[in-house]
Amino acid sequence: MKLYVELVPKTCWYENLRKVLPKKEWDKIRKDAYSKAGHKCEICGVSGRLNCHEIWEYDDENNIQSLKGFQALCDDCHMIKHIGFVNIQISKGVWLETKLVDLAKHFIRVNNVGSDEFKKHVDNAFDVWEKRSRKKWKTNLGEYGKKPSKFIQKKLNF
Repeated sequence: MKLYVELVPKTCWYENLRKVLPKKEWDKIRKDAYSKAGHKCEICGVSGRLNCHEIWEYDDENNIQSLKGFQALCDDCHMIKHIGFVNIQISKGVWLETKLVDLAKHFIRVNNVGSDEFKKHVDNAFDVWEKRSRKKWKTNLGEYGKKPSKFIQKKLNF
């Protein structure tokens, strides 16, 4: 599959590079990601408004989440990555439930699968999320953590 759900464990919510970097530094990272992607979504290829998605890898044995890179994504692909956030926004009344229907259609079209495959994939992603959310994770920022500023150290507790 080209597009898949990447739910961040609840115990890691808001522990990301975008949050801890000064805006100017984050803007450079995201603009570099957009440029490398030719200003198109790296998954579906659409042009337009892009988001800089942080790619995380999880070591379930040692409870370490590691930043592996960045990806330029359109709104729909980015929302599918964080479909748990979408559910929260719907439950708060911020977005209509039709948002999930539209995202499911996008997932199905991009991956050329049926609705059953979409549901199975989302259910599996939430199963993994529940297990990971029971653990306390350490954050590894990769090359961005080699010489972390005091600001970053304090924000990410390492």
